[in-house]
Amino acid sequence: MKSPGVKLAPSILSADFGCLGEQVAEAAEAGADYIHIDVMDGHFVPQITIGAPVVAAIRRWTNLPLDVHLMISAPENQVEQFADAGADIITVHVEACSHVYRVVQMVKGLGVKVGVSLNPATSISTLTEILPELDIALVMTVNPGFSGQAFIEGTLDKISRLRTELDRRGLAAELEVDGGINAETAPRVVRAGARVLVAGAAVFNPQRTVKEAIDKIRASFD
Repeated sequence: MKSPGVKLAPSILSADFGCLGEQVAEAAEAGADYIHIDVMDGHFVPQITIGAPVVAAIRRWTNLPLDVHLMISAPENQVEQFADAGADIITVHVEACSHVYRVVQMVKGLGVKVGVSLNPATSISTLTEILPELDIALVMTVNPGFSGQAFIEGTLDKISRLRTELDRRGLAAELEVDGGINAETAPRVVRAGARVLVAGAAVFNPQRTVKEAIDKIRASFD
């Protein structure tokens, strides 16, 4: 199954934060397309991760697009500082926004690409009106908050339905998936229509080098 348009976005959530810059550089050297940065606030999701200063530090280690995924409540209060820190893409959760269109316009006004993410139980219908404004439509394939979770099988149909809707309307938004992505699940989500794959534990782990891990995932669907 040749899929030349599929991008890989290693998630630093599973990286070694003791040498984070080196891990980011290793992923870039290994052929990553984006660097995915999960920002969690301990409120919208249980865990607390990083803020804008870490994004700024990562920016100094790579020229790859920084794909910043805000798993936070009231993201409109934070988007400007992440744009200033060097984010190229800022994705917010529809579930976290009282007025998602306003937040999308705010991000676009900062000169940054914008995405909206859906939790596993959230219908794609919540994106119907906003899809033409998006650069990224992100489907969570695990419940957000922790790395290393098992892929939720029911999300495959959701990915397929969103792919159909994007194609039917001739929209250019990239369909991204995040959660439980590895060499076994990657070809399945690509067949369903995903075009950007976020992988954390499958890329940053002690079993193989980052390059070996990225090559294994890419070989699974190429």
